[in-house]
Amino acid sequence: MKTALTIAGSDCSGGAGIQADIKTMLANGVYAMSAITALTAENTTHVTGIMEVTPKFLGEQLDDVFTDIPPDAVKIGMVVSGALAAVTAERLKKYQARNIVVDPVMVATCGGKLINDDAVEAMKEYLFPIADILTPNIPEAEILSGMQICTEEHMKEAAKAISDAYSCAVLCKGGHHLNDANDLLYQKGSYQWIRRKRIHNPNTHGTGCTLSSAIASNLAKGFPLDRAVERAKDYLSGALGAMLDLGKGSGPMDHGFDLSGQYRT
Repeated sequence: MKTALTIAGSDCSGGAGIQADIKTMLANGVYAMSAITALTAENTTHVTGIMEVTPKFLGEQLDDVFTDIPPDAVKIGMVVSGALAAVTAERLKKYQARNIVVDPVMVATCGGKLINDDAVEAMKEYLFPIADILTPNIPEAEILSGMQICTEEHMKEAAKAISDAYSCAVLCKGGHHLNDANDLLYQKGSYQWIRRKRIHNPNTHGTGCTLSSAIASNLAKGFPLDRAVERAKDYLSGALGAMLDLGKGSGPMDHGFDLSGQYRT
């Protein structure tokens, strides 16, 4: 059985972070492991507290995983400080990690900032250069490219600029009132649109986590990057299409997902 590791924060409501990642990885047929960067007190509508782990403890988690069950792919989500980003990059390089998917968790769909400026700069310095693919949403792509994104042509320009800056593939995720649900994959000078219809489901807390974890899962199973992205997008669309109602409904945050274990490929 192939293996995948998520390095991210915990979501006590089960919709985002490592909980969503583990559900997604298991549903996509890989053995899931986790290294926790922070504990959060949150639900589908808001975050009330964050308690980050120490860099030393995160390093110990990564040492124990890699020296026992080396992952076939790694997904990196919320990294709340520069020190945690640095130790993550150091360990991944030490153990020659492969198939690294970085979901640059910076801005929620509702516009709220999720990490501090120190962590953003550290991710740019330490994590993005070792990634195989980055998966920014539109607000995050605007931060990373330094440009406003209002059209699909802007998405192409931003994806190329980010790829050129960090020497990795970029999946610029659509939505955010820009288009239906169309994502743009840019790698090695070529563009590939992955077009899907928008699904009107209020339970969208965690789609970013779910998509990036599904990409990592498919890379772990040996699929090339373009097919891994397509399969991940199909998985997410199927999960959203299941229309599971968990109660009071979900908030607008993009990072976390309530349906990640409900659809199987």
